[in-house]
Amino acid sequence: MPMGRLSSFFSLPGISAGKKGAVMIQEENKQLIDKLHAQHSLTKPDWITLISNFTDDDRAYAADIAREIAQSKFGNRVFIRGIVEFSNYCKNDCLYCGIRRSNGRAQRYRLTDDEILSCCAEGYEIGYRTFVLQSGEDMTYTADRIAALVRRIKADFPDCAVTLSLGEREYDELKQMKEAGADRYLLRHETANQQHYELLHPAAMSFSHRMRCLHDLKALGYQTGAGMMIGAPYQTAEHLAEDMLFLREFEPHMIGMGPFLPHQDTPFAKEPKGSYELTLFLLSLCRIMLPNVLLPATTALGTIHPLGREQGILAGANVIMPNLSPTAVRKKYMLYDNKICTEDRSADCRFCLHQRMKAIGYEITVARGDYSDD
Repeated sequence: MPMGRLSSFFSLPGISAGKKGAVMIQEENKQLIDKLHAQHSLTKPDWITLISNFTDDDRAYAADIAREIAQSKFGNRVFIRGIVEFSNYCKNDCLYCGIRRSNGRAQRYRLTDDEILSCCAEGYEIGYRTFVLQSGEDMTYTADRIAALVRRIKADFPDCAVTLSLGEREYDELKQMKEAGADRYLLRHETANQQHYELLHPAAMSFSHRMRCLHDLKALGYQTGAGMMIGAPYQTAEHLAEDMLFLREFEPHMIGMGPFLPHQDTPFAKEPKGSYELTLFLLSLCRIMLPNVLLPATTALGTIHPLGREQGILAGANVIMPNLSPTAVRKKYMLYDNKICTEDRSADCRFCLHQRMKAIGYEITVARGDYSDD
């Protein structure tokens, strides 16, 4: 399959379509956005049309609707989740990831349970009420160990939520961690197209297993997060249309999406970055499609553009996930190049985010920020 980039699908009005064609395309796109707003769903051809031909005006139109929906649901509040990246060991070899097993240049580390608890304690003092425990797929941290860690966090901080982001685990392991008190689990589906999935992952990894894990998580009662990279290698408008159809059917409680950003020590090192504009547009469309969803303005969005997280919030997002990991290890958890905030102290980052959100009329809220159907 040849390398496909989304840019090849864009038909920029006024350049390729002519002035009359531009007006027709923009009117069609507006109608599709209105249809999504009214029905919360589109057909696959509709999605392909919208993703392939959107303009800045379309993006602004969708952002206005999405922002109004988000404000009606959450006001001007932005939830924060403190991420503790406790291990960069990974048994997998995903072609896009900087901590992939084959990256011999990665400086590996593991935090102890006490170090993880210390990160949570520091986060609690500065206003975090959700802790996200994230790692590569490191089987040193068994389900028994994670369950014990969750129980300790819940005992020390009973008013907090615990989110896990550990990759794929078997049903019994997920059940054990849920019964220990874990509230949420983040597992990006990455792509809803099996052939595309196989182009991004080694043969040892299974698309069906990834999907089964996601359904297991919902069945077990986790608040479940899915999501994808925007502009990943080989990705087409059709793939993204399938992603949106999957998200509509699966109805995750949280959607994590950000632009693809290459890492210098991966097979995709020389691939171009994903589209900042398309990422913002899809954030807005996700908010319109699933009004109650928890939608982060991701670190990758802030990495690709200095105001990326602010623009994500203005496009309908309502969550930001700063780093609580010790500064000594942050640069070692490098999924992509040039990741932001790797040297900031947690308290400084918290204050910075407060100021950034205040500048656009939003405020950081000290709350768990659970998903609600209301």
